[in-house]
Amino acid sequence: MHETPTRTRRSDIVGDPFHGLACLQITHGCQAWFSWAPLGRRSEIRLDRILRGLANPETRWREAKPKEQEKTMPPLARRNLFHDKIRLAVTLTGITFAVLLVVVELGLFLGFSTTTSSLIDRSRADFWIASRNVPYIEQGAPFSERKLYQVRATPGVASAEKYIVRFAGWKHHDGGQETVQVVGFNVGESSQQVSGGRAEESGQLMGGPWNITSGSVADLNAPNAVMVDDLYWKKLGITRVGEVFEINGYRARVVGTTHGIRSFTTSPYVFTTFKNAQNFGLLREDQTVFILVRAATGTDPKELQRDIESHVSDVDVLTTSQFSHMTRSYWMFTTGAGMAVLLAALLGLIVGIVVVTQTIYATTMDHLREYGTLKAIGAPNSYIYRVILQQAAMSAVMGYALGIGVSLFLVRSSAQGGIAILLPWSMAALIFALTLLMCGIAAAVSINKVTTLDPAMVFRN
Repeated sequence: MHETPTRTRRSDIVGDPFHGLACLQITHGCQAWFSWAPLGRRSEIRLDRILRGLANPETRWREAKPKEQEKTMPPLARRNLFHDKIRLAVTLTGITFAVLLVVVELGLFLGFSTTTSSLIDRSRADFWIASRNVPYIEQGAPFSERKLYQVRATPGVASAEKYIVRFAGWKHHDGGQETVQVVGFNVGESSQQVSGGRAEESGQLMGGPWNITSGSVADLNAPNAVMVDDLYWKKLGITRVGEVFEINGYRARVVGTTHGIRSFTTSPYVFTTFKNAQNFGLLREDQTVFILVRAATGTDPKELQRDIESHVSDVDVLTTSQFSHMTRSYWMFTTGAGMAVLLAALLGLIVGIVVVTQTIYATTMDHLREYGTLKAIGAPNSYIYRVILQQAAMSAVMGYALGIGVSLFLVRSSAQGGIAILLPWSMAALIFALTLLMCGIAAAVSINKVTTLDPAMVFRN
């Protein structure tokens, strides 16, 4: 009597590994097919070829034609990644958190660094002359303004102006006190530079304010006139232009505002004329704190720097870039503020690596039988490596997109606050590269596990 061919259950061969993601089914005639549930397709393979694959995993892959390879071993990364949505959510959350933390901390570092030297960088001066051994701009010490005439007499100097940056006390209407930084520049003499100076194409005077939103520099010529950034109006109790306050016992009337001129010390900048700044800063009439110098066109900067040093005694002559670097270095590294921010960014990167490594490694461990099956039917290690790397790359791109989206929201929100978070495109590109590196490290840990995988495990319970 003819017997009906029977089919062996998949659980008899390899159990039902991991929700039926991969299994071998044995049919009458010793023929088998390989099934990977998330793929939505099934490819038939001769059992004898599977056995040959166990002896030499490369044999099956080399014998197959390119179309057969594509049919037998379709791309697994995307479906493998989206099969467990909860685990994918955990992975993306870890990457997003890491990206967000790195963006915020590096953005804060860049924002702090820019803020500390903003007065210097935006001064439109070529050289800063200060008292000996001044480490940063807030530590400027007064000296005789007679040195100004010695500087102006130096060949190669196009213009030189007195300049003051000095802490002072701001008094509220209710009697409260705030510390401000009075910035005094020579409005009257510098007004001639607006029409013809090479650095005044936007109308900003040497050492003067920028991003003016109401009023003008000319308004500072009024008695006791000052200009304050609108980010600090609430802190200083200002409600409108024209209000009168006191700075170290002298009247100060708000005649204009700027936007985005932040102070790293949290003491707002108050721009005024040089004469008012002398009063507000309690300086004598013959004293200044800095001298700003602009070189004549065609003058060699290094030679001019040496000439000024030889003509003027007991001062340091610094280029704008040198003084900016000194100020940034002091606040960001000498005080330790910058190192704390950088360490926090590094911590965010480490947290991301740990979270992503754990989730990708756990996913790989859950699919060890499936990867063993692939090796058994002849898939080379490079194919499996590619699957894992593709999963890591897709996770990196999705996590980066989510993280950078939230970061952009925070960056825009910070524009209205006292602390700036900057995100230039170059930093965004760097963080994307770090995200790929982070996920690549996570994939490398999983690849190391798959490398030692024995294809014969497919036939064991």
